[in-house]
Amino acid sequence: MAETNRNLLAYLFCFLKIRLCIFAHMEEIRNKVAESGLIQLDLADFKPKQELVGIDLAVQLWQGLVIKEKDFREWISGNDWKSYQEKAVYVYCSADAIIPTWAYMLVISQLNQVGAYSLVGSAEDLAKELISQEISRLELSSFMDDRVIIKGCADIASPAYAMSKLVSHLQPVAKSIMYGEPCSTVPIYKRKA
Repeated sequence: MAETNRNLLAYLFCFLKIRLCIFAHMEEIRNKVAESGLIQLDLADFKPKQELVGIDLAVQLWQGLVIKEKDFREWISGNDWKSYQEKAVYVYCSADAIIPTWAYMLVISQLNQVGAYSLVGSAEDLAKELISQEISRLELSSFMDDRVIIKGCADIASPAYAMSKLVSHLQPVAKSIMYGEPCSTVPIYKRKA
């Protein structure tokens, strides 16, 4: 039994010695992506932060055909425009009717007075505009001569539009632009030397 204990101790000692050797020669775990100097931009960061709300002028059409100025102005003055405060609003008409330009102008004017961001068009048009504004706020000097990776996002209105805007904004200053994840990128642009 003493012999078995001695063999077991010798085996344990040898095992520990090997583990110490391995541990001593192990390199520190490094984040090679962080060390590479790649800048990652996530498309989701440009997603509109305000609530998007639509105003359909079709409900204001007289007999589903036309806007009557007197009735429309009464609706304008009686509507609670403050409920649109701090929101992003798209104004549209879902009916096949010709809406006079002044009708859109009146609605947009009311929305401006309560601090809503608004435009005439669809929800997608509004989302694109807000995304474009967010992209234009990027400080270009912080991307000077950098390698940029744009991560995609399926949860954003018109991702192709947003990515194209981002490429157009960054290309004048970036050294290179790629799409995807650091482990698997698709080259989009590389400045010629």
